[in-house]
Amino acid sequence: MTVPKYLIQAAYTHQGTKGLLKEGASGRRAAVEQVVTGLGGEVEAMYFAFGEHDVVLVVDFPDPISMAAVSLTVKASGALHTRATPLLTIDEIDEAARRQVTFRAPGA
Repeated sequence: MTVPKYLIQAAYTHQGTKGLLKEGASGRRAAVEQVVTGLGGEVEAMYFAFGEHDVVLVVDFPDPISMAAVSLTVKASGALHTRATPLLTIDEIDEAARRQVTFRAPGA
């Protein structure tokens, strides 16, 4: 089994943008690295963006509970609005496709 991987999309609040301007992108990268590695994870990629999301990351965590802990703490700060999407490998989807699922569509 692979290590859980997540796509994190975040938008800074007014307060968070002030913090970014104060410490710069490299300061935020260092803060993210500290949080993720502190829970046994790894930052695979981190990019700043324009549009709906200000920052996009791909991170690995040893377990979903670690991702949940980070998500709760970041959201409680009020500095960011985030969305974490679990990412699955090709092999994981192939395995899922082989599993038998009994399902009845609504109204069928």
